[in-house]
Amino acid sequence: MDARIAELSPATTEREIRIELAAAYRLVEYFGWTELIYGHLTARVPGPDHHFLINPYGLNYEEVTASNLVKIDLEGNIVGDSPYPVNKAGFVIHSAVHMADDSENQVVMHTHTRAGMAIAALEDGLLPISMNATMFHERLSYHDYEGPSFYLDERERLLDSLGSNKAMVLRNHGLLTVGKTVPEAFMRLYRLERSAQVQIDAAAAGKLRVLGDNIAARSRDDVESFIEDGTQGGSGGADYGRMEFAALMRKLDKIDPSYRD
Repeated sequence: MDARIAELSPATTEREIRIELAAAYRLVEYFGWTELIYGHLTARVPGPDHHFLINPYGLNYEEVTASNLVKIDLEGNIVGDSPYPVNKAGFVIHSAVHMADDSENQVVMHTHTRAGMAIAALEDGLLPISMNATMFHERLSYHDYEGPSFYLDERERLLDSLGSNKAMVLRNHGLLTVGKTVPEAFMRLYRLERSAQVQIDAAAAGKLRVLGDNIAARSRDDVESFIEDGTQGGSGGADYGRMEFAALMRKLDKIDPSYRD
């Protein structure tokens, strides 16, 4: 493959995961999905302990780098040295997933975007009105709002709400996606956010044309099949999102490669 369009090799070391996660923070900033310093993207690091990386509380996303990501345990304690605190609410939501012994959900991404929060405030939630949205047809969980997620007992309910799905709407709150890798969770977040944006735009313009269950399910299955089939340009399974995320990292490297520091 041409070096200019080479894909990422799967991240296997803490340093590689730090670089990818820092890139994801910069991309959330690039796409305008931030809400001041809030919202979090986290990734479990290799090893027997359920330690994971989270952004330094108080920094803008554009200030996050591989080295200043904070490593914490499931109780929210900082592992190692860091001059930065962490956000308790972010710890509760993300540790709910990281505390599970689930090798498939190593990365958690949660945002408070305008479109995402709007969808979270709708009784019907996300509707199958676009190709991206059909990817979440019967694959999207919902969790009722309990407040700003300060209490540890909510973790079990969050995990129960997520179930076997890879994406969830936190009602009256925002969006959440999970994945085995940073590229997988990020591409799922991109498609979920895009679906939310399209629905809000379309609803503002006129009556929504909602797809029936049969065509929505067929669209979901066809898109998933395309993504899984490498011969069709997809990169599914363990490689889900790697091609797209590699392209986005090249974009970041041209704009500001300091996320790698």
